[in-house]
Amino acid sequence: MAKIFFAVDVHGSTPVWRKWVNVVSMYKVDILILAGDLTGKAVVPIFRKNGEYETTILNKKYTAKNEEELKKIEDMIEGMAYYYAIMTKEEANEVAKDPKKLDLLFKNAMVTRLKKWLDLLLEKVDTKNVTTVVMPGNDDEQYIDETIKSYEDRHILYPLDKTIILPHNYELVSHEYVNPTPWRTPREAEEDKLYKIVEDKIKKSNVKDYSKAIFNFHCPPFNTNLDLAPKLDKNMKIVYVGGKPTMIHVGSVSIRKLIEKYQPILGLHGHIHESYASDRIGNTIVLNPGSEYTEGILRGFFIEYDSEGIKNYWKIEG
Repeated sequence: MAKIFFAVDVHGSTPVWRKWVNVVSMYKVDILILAGDLTGKAVVPIFRKNGEYETTILNKKYTAKNEEELKKIEDMIEGMAYYYAIMTKEEANEVAKDPKKLDLLFKNAMVTRLKKWLDLLLEKVDTKNVTTVVMPGNDDEQYIDETIKSYEDRHILYPLDKTIILPHNYELVSHEYVNPTPWRTPREAEEDKLYKIVEDKIKKSNVKDYSKAIFNFHCPPFNTNLDLAPKLDKNMKIVYVGGKPTMIHVGSVSIRKLIEKYQPILGLHGHIHESYASDRIGNTIVLNPGSEYTEGILRGFFIEYDSEGIKNYWKIEG
């Protein structure tokens, strides 16, 4: 019997990453997967002046008179899934005026955080004996891929350019792109193009037996329990009816068609944070752990399987 722990959508939250890493020491896990989105959405400037530091977070001002107090502020910001950058107010003004400098600031923050996380993963997990997969998602910029790849010599697997063979000869095929979103994230494609590129990947994977294939596609299939999100109006505001948000299906028609066509034994998905759910498409079990990264909560699925198939799966959060 082999056991997978699968989570998604940490979005820069170090508390969630730490909990994901520590799953291995708490439970016997053979396969550990975190399948996008990895990076966060904001950088908080910490202003340096005369050996002291100050910052404002959610309209509250914080000051630090020494390195120890600064570390507490940095840890607090990291725990909120934000990045931080230490600079003068003059430097911050220069960055704000220059899109290239702002992009570089984000890039440095994202890569630094990701390296810190991957180093922690190596410290806590025996990656030689636990199959460990780290994958970007649609919200992640392309440049973080090279950071993940640079750890492959230490057995942290980047799955987008290969088929990963799991215990009992199961095969993991992965893809990070999603159908178009209102936010125009870095890795999106129109449905016809998404179908073509994902099917091409499936064919090139040379999967021998789809009854032992796992499709690790960040985008959930359309019209399932996995793809329900609040409806937005033209101003990007949630639509409420009777005091409750109106929920609609926003997953990919293409991903659903490909699952229907190939019938893998398991689909691992994410992207839609609100849909912490399981479902079936024909013979395929499909799962989405959802995400509550802003609260520092890890959500995931354990999946047990053997040479005969999926034996059990269940949610966990904490």
